[in-house]
Amino acid sequence: MIDRPLPAPETYHWGRLGPCLDHYAVMGNPVGHSLSPEIHAAFARETDQPIRYTAELVPLEGLAAAVTAFFGAGGKGLNVTLPFKQEAFRLCRRPSERARVAGAVNTLWCSSDGVFHGDTTDGAGLVRDLIGNHDTGLAGLRVLLLGAGGAVRGVLGPILEERPAAVVCVNRTLSNALDLGRDFQGLGLVEVCDFSGLAGREFDVIVNGTSASLAGRLPPLPDGILRKGGCCYDLVYARLPTPFVQWGMRQGASLAIDGLGMLVEQAAESFFLWRGVRPRTRPVIERLRRA
Repeated sequence: MIDRPLPAPETYHWGRLGPCLDHYAVMGNPVGHSLSPEIHAAFARETDQPIRYTAELVPLEGLAAAVTAFFGAGGKGLNVTLPFKQEAFRLCRRPSERARVAGAVNTLWCSSDGVFHGDTTDGAGLVRDLIGNHDTGLAGLRVLLLGAGGAVRGVLGPILEERPAAVVCVNRTLSNALDLGRDFQGLGLVEVCDFSGLAGREFDVIVNGTSASLAGRLPPLPDGILRKGGCCYDLVYARLPTPFVQWGMRQGASLAIDGLGMLVEQAAESFFLWRGVRPRTRPVIERLRRA
């Protein structure tokens, strides 16, 4: 886990980065904690790409203006993080199919005709981290997703593409879970319930897409719901094990991890969309873990 203070990313005036560096950035609120500038700097060094990547704090009501200003000043591509992913989707005239299904975008670029394109790379990052870095596939397994918001929407499609035996989405507000199941029904069967509907059930993989970890809380999960030797994955990354990761350890999980690997893997997917080059991810993940 990351147990050092995260560096404040260097910031620059848009359009003043010099003629030789293409400008990319992450926009969010808050955004000062983001590791994305460090990750993309590592990708650029490895692949010899002339880019500069910064973190930009955007007012809560100011995403559209900030995106327009960024690309108007010559910016090449953006990542978008909380709380703007669904608003970023609404800015796109040409979203990818996976972004359209998710209703959320975390990667933006602008074509020569001035049209905003968007994609969501979170789900691809999650699946690649599980399979490529932890040798944990999803095919034929019973998967439980906690939450029904933007984080879960971003990963549900790629999870369904792996052909698990069952996918259940649980949420405190059942109507939100029902909306989620309906929106994704074309990709596969998604069962939905509230937390009271989990009693007596067992899952091979549990993914936490709620915001509970950000507040140091644990979702109301019953003991015994995780198969012995199963997997717990928290989409949040943190310096110390999150309450959900700690719960997974107590439940006997063979793998209980946070979302740092997913962060790096989704960043690599964005990098590939922008530059046409796929960087190696494992050295970056290992260096951040050691730090």
